[in-house]
Amino acid sequence: MRKKRSFYFGVHISGACPAEKKGRTVVIDINLIRKTPDVVRENIKKKFQDSKLPLVDEVIELDRKNREAMQQADSLRNQRKVLSKEIGGLMKQGKKEEAEATKAKVAEMADELAHLEQLEEEYAAEIKKRMQVIPQIIDPSVPIGKDDSENVEIERFGEPFVPEFEVPYHVDIMEKLNGIDIDAARRTSGNGFYYLKGDIARLHSACLSYARDFMIDRGFTYYIPPYMIRSSVVTGVMSFAEMENMMYKIEGEDLYLIGTSEHSMIGKFIDTILTEDELPQTLTSYSPCFRKEVGAHGIEERGVYRIHQFEKQEMIVVCKPEDSMAWYNRLWQNTVDYFRSLDIPVRTLECCSGDLADLKVKSCDVEAWSPRQKKYFEVGSCSTLGDAQARRLGIRIKGKDGSKYFAHTLNNTCVAPPRMLIAFLENNLNEDGSVRIPAPLRPYMGGKEVITPAK
Repeated sequence: MRKKRSFYFGVHISGACPAEKKGRTVVIDINLIRKTPDVVRENIKKKFQDSKLPLVDEVIELDRKNREAMQQADSLRNQRKVLSKEIGGLMKQGKKEEAEATKAKVAEMADELAHLEQLEEEYAAEIKKRMQVIPQIIDPSVPIGKDDSENVEIERFGEPFVPEFEVPYHVDIMEKLNGIDIDAARRTSGNGFYYLKGDIARLHSACLSYARDFMIDRGFTYYIPPYMIRSSVVTGVMSFAEMENMMYKIEGEDLYLIGTSEHSMIGKFIDTILTEDELPQTLTSYSPCFRKEVGAHGIEERGVYRIHQFEKQEMIVVCKPEDSMAWYNRLWQNTVDYFRSLDIPVRTLECCSGDLADLKVKSCDVEAWSPRQKKYFEVGSCSTLGDAQARRLGIRIKGKDGSKYFAHTLNNTCVAPPRMLIAFLENNLNEDGSVRIPAPLRPYMGGKEVITPAK
């Protein structure tokens, strides 16, 4: 008979923490801390978050006190039941004084029980506060490094090419094609916004429509999700540091604008129990995305590279734990195949330990070649989060034997224009300023094979 299970790369754990039951905002199972605290400590060190090391011992001590309080409370409840039954018997026997004395004992127990229950709540809150910032256990294959400068190239797809003519800045290419108006957007909305128009706007939509059909053809179910989500979903799908740096909050309401459709698509499964026959859930979703983009700077961060509003075709998978790594490899390959079908050279880059968000088990970036910069730049990211999101959102699987365990969740970018447009325009640019339209996009461009500069 299958046991309740979670998988942390060779470590089998089971059970639940009171802090998990009351708020579900922890990342890892407390049993991992109880049974193998050194695994948790080593993982924290690998992520260069040594300041969090004391949290492990603090959780262990608080958990001990909490369980002690729970045991005492259970014992009191049992005693109270026995005494309550005795009161009725004493009253029937006419032993009123003894009955009153027993009632007094029961009242004392009630006060003590209330105190213990208060302690349980306090301990659970303190446990949750610490566990919600203890990072997910990363996969052993993740390279150890402090930040994105230590990410590791995995593989290249397509030959990087630098034309003999100079490739202009992407905004200049778009302006020559009469396809963008940033100045007007600054007047209406401020920095980090744009108007796309004409053939460039059409190209933008074509890339998304092609991505939609591309993913449908690969067996994914197409969704258009809500663009706003509640805080309970936000805290379930991302770390608190990410939330602070990314999300726009709707004033006066418990709603946030999504930073990616992954947020609402994973949130779709909040507090659900899926059968194994319903898995995997393979979804592809279109949405606008809204991000603060804190700290953006430099010429490459201007234009349409780093902006507050963009559109994206996403992939999301909910699956059994044992299937998540296979799905991870299929997801990033989908993105590679999409870009290569549009004549854009790409590479995959393994994110090192220090570059992983706290909920992620493993992640890689897909980077496109920039002939102008003569280097690759990020156009998508693929991640497996193990059961971190499922644990925080209460997404469980019911096994054929009736056992329940947390699902694994994954996400990946298929395409996110207009950033993707930078790579597309640079790699399909002709010397005369015109832009080639690869065959897969032509049906979405009215049959056009080339976009020519405005005269």
